Amino acid sequence: MNEIQPTPQSPQQHTAEELLVKLRQKLGNWVEWGQAIAYLQKNGYNPQDIFEATGFEPIQQNQVIVGSQVYSSMEKCGSSPETLAYYRTKSSDVLYELRGLTQEDRATTADLTYQYKLDADVVRDIAKAVKDYSWFPNLPEGFSKHPGDAIAYQSWKYAKQKSDLTERSRLIAKGLRFVYSETARKQLEQLLMDFSVTSKVAAPILPFYRLESDEDLPRMLPVVGELPLTPQELKAVPLITEIPPFRIVKFAGEQAWVALPGWKVLLNAEDPVVVIGNSDIFPNPHQNKIEPIMIVIDRAQREWDISNYFVFDNGESIDFQWFETAPNIPLLGKMIVLVRPKKVLDEDFTKDAWQIDE
Repeated sequence: MNEIQPTPQSPQQHTAEELLVKLRQKLGNWVEWGQAIAYLQKNGYNPQDIFEATGFEPIQQNQVIVGSQVYSSMEKCGSSPETLAYYRTKSSDVLYELRGLTQEDRATTADLTYQYKLDADVVRDIAKAVKDYSWFPNLPEGFSKHPGDAIAYQSWKYAKQKSDLTERSRLIAKGLRFVYSETARKQLEQLLMDFSVTSKVAAPILPFYRLESDEDLPRMLPVVGELPLTPQELKAVPLITEIPPFRIVKFAGEQAWVALPGWKVLLNAEDPVVVIGNSDIFPNPHQNKIEPIMIVIDRAQREWDISNYFVFDNGESIDFQWFETAPNIPLLGKMIVLVRPKKVLDEDFTKDAWQIDE
C-alpha cells in the first residue's frame, strides 16, 4: 500500500512559517519584526491572522512596519552609527512619527531625536516643523537646512507673533535648545531685545457645505441605451447599490460616480475629482463630531495662492495643506469644496408618503 506523501510547501510558505515562529517567540529586534510582518501581509496574511498567530495587535503591526521603513531610510541616508544602534532595539513609536518626512530628513531628524533622547509626543511636533520647513523654495534668511534650524525657525516665527512675554520666552527657549547654526541662534537672540509683534497670517476658512435637502442629493441611475432596445439589453444592466451617506454608485468596470448639485464652484471646475475622507483630517475648532466628507479637487488648478488649500504628494499618499508661502513641491490640485452628508433624523420614516402627508 502506497503512503500518501505530504504536499511540499512552497518557498514562500516555508518563509512565512519561519517568520511567524520568530514573531511569536519575539526573536530578533523590532526592526526585523516590522520587516517580517510586512512580508507576511504582502503574501496574503491579514493583520487579524498575524495577531492570532503571534500576539502582535494590528496597531502594533502598523507601527513596527512603518518604523522599520523609516529605519531603512536612516541606514540608506547616513544616520550616525550611534543613532542606528540606539533605535535598532527601542523606540519604534519615535521613528513612526518621522514617516511623513523625506528619506534624507528622516535620517537627519532621527540623529537629532537621538541626541536629545526625545519621546514620541515631542517628535510628532518636531516632524511637523521639519515637514513645513521643507516646503520653502528658499531657506529663510539666517537658517540652515538642518532639522535643528527647522525647529528654531518655527519657534522664532511663533515667538514673533506672541505678545505674552511668558509664551514668547518659552518659544525662544525652545528654539535655542535645538538651534544648529550660529546665524539662526542670532535670529532668536534678537527677539530677546526686539519685542515687536508680527501679525499672524490666518489660514483661509475651510469651504464646507452641508447637504440639506433631497434635491441636493440626487440619485444616480444607470443608462441602458437609446431606443429601440431589446429585453435582453434591458436585463443586461446590473442592479446598482448606493453606498451611504453620499449615495456613491460603483460600476462593474471599477469606476464609481457620485452626483453633486450644480454649484457654481463645481461648474467652473475644469478637472474635478472626488476623494472620500473624514472631517478630522482638517483643522476645525467648531467641529462637534467626526463624520465622512467628500473632498472635491480641481486637478487643473495647480498654481499656488495663499487663499486656498492644495493637495500634494506626501510620499506614500496624497495629503492636503494650506501653504503660507509658495512651496517647492509640485501641487496636484486645489481643494474647492468639502461636502458634509445630509442630516437624517429617521430615513425609514421619510420613505412612507402617508406619514409625510400627515
